[in-house]
Amino acid sequence: MSRMMTITAIAVCYFVFAILLNSVGTVILQSIHSFDVSKTQASTLEGFKDLSIALVSFFVASIIPRVGYKLVLLIALVLVTLACIATPLVANFLIIKLLFACIGVSFALVKVSVYSIIGQLSSTVKSHSSLLNTIEGIFMLGSLSGYWLFSFYVKPNATELTAWLDVYYPLAGLVVFAAVLVVFSKIDNSQAQGPQHSIISDFIDMLKMSYQKLVLIFVLSVFLYVLIEQGIGTWLPTFNSEVIGLPSDVSIQMTSIFAAALALGRLLAGQILRYMSWYYFLNICVVSMAVIILVLLPQTDVVINGPVESVLDAPAIAYLLPLIGLMMAPIYPVLNSVMLSSLAQSKHAAMTGLIVVFSALGGTTGSIITGFSFEKLGGQDAFYLLLIPMLLILISLYFFNLATQNNSHR
Repeated sequence: MSRMMTITAIAVCYFVFAILLNSVGTVILQSIHSFDVSKTQASTLEGFKDLSIALVSFFVASIIPRVGYKLVLLIALVLVTLACIATPLVANFLIIKLLFACIGVSFALVKVSVYSIIGQLSSTVKSHSSLLNTIEGIFMLGSLSGYWLFSFYVKPNATELTAWLDVYYPLAGLVVFAAVLVVFSKIDNSQAQGPQHSIISDFIDMLKMSYQKLVLIFVLSVFLYVLIEQGIGTWLPTFNSEVIGLPSDVSIQMTSIFAAALALGRLLAGQILRYMSWYYFLNICVVSMAVIILVLLPQTDVVINGPVESVLDAPAIAYLLPLIGLMMAPIYPVLNSVMLSSLAQSKHAAMTGLIVVFSALGGTTGSIITGFSFEKLGGQDAFYLLLIPMLLILISLYFFNLATQNNSHR
């Protein structure tokens, strides 16, 4: 029962942060309309979120096991609760930036803690991969729910331009619920700490880890993947609105298909990987992503006949393009699981810190590059440019597979 309570607590934490983190695309679209900012300015929201994740993960990951995972989770949840409450009260673009900075700081603490807790709850590589994929699948279900929650508060003809910010009140309530579950869960700290070293020594060990060949190839692969995912996920609402021509609320709702595809893809991957090598499977996924881009993007030059008042009125291409998430979904959790399973439990917090750092840097880079090219070249060309990191990730997967074959697994 205590194990299930712990899993439930970390799953709910991941669920609520999925809503907050993946709302950035929706918030970018709404900020352009509500606060009269450019696409390039709006894209900086990804930076406030991801760079705060990167900085906190880099400097704090090795300290978290000493402080205690439960306490760290509660600190993160309290911080983001206060930020959610303040956002609709202040209602300007600056507070939106601060909100995403708080979300980033909090998620860095949560992710390092959750990944380390998963290591405690798993005794084999198979059980670790299964639980990690489940938690990441729940993360995508949270993202899916978030699009519909935000679309409920987004009214295209609303007289009050910032009325949509009221969505952060129920989100604050959900964060409080997650905190209650954490309080009543049994989260052990002793297994993660290992031999006692100074904080500086732990930090230096994390830096040394980043110079290992296997780790360098891994973090490059993670960086490229997140660059692609955030480039598409963050700008898909704006793409739906400006390229396909959908209303704001319908654009957001249609983006939920992308999150649903990611969730389904991760759940299906857990079954497929029981019968297939992870390396060949991920190569098929990346090639399929490129094929979807090449085949479907030319079809986005559609002429919509009649008004679009709901998702039922949207053209077929608005349903098909987000299905790229099915192919994209397995890559991130599989890479993480292969990497973490090759390390001792005592190194999981430091490794997760590196994962979060390079994920954050990849997310910021993808969003800013896509946002800039979206503004300068248009939505179609911005998405075509993502074919470049897709090619690079195929190369990095090849070398990552070679490196893992030469590395001992636990």
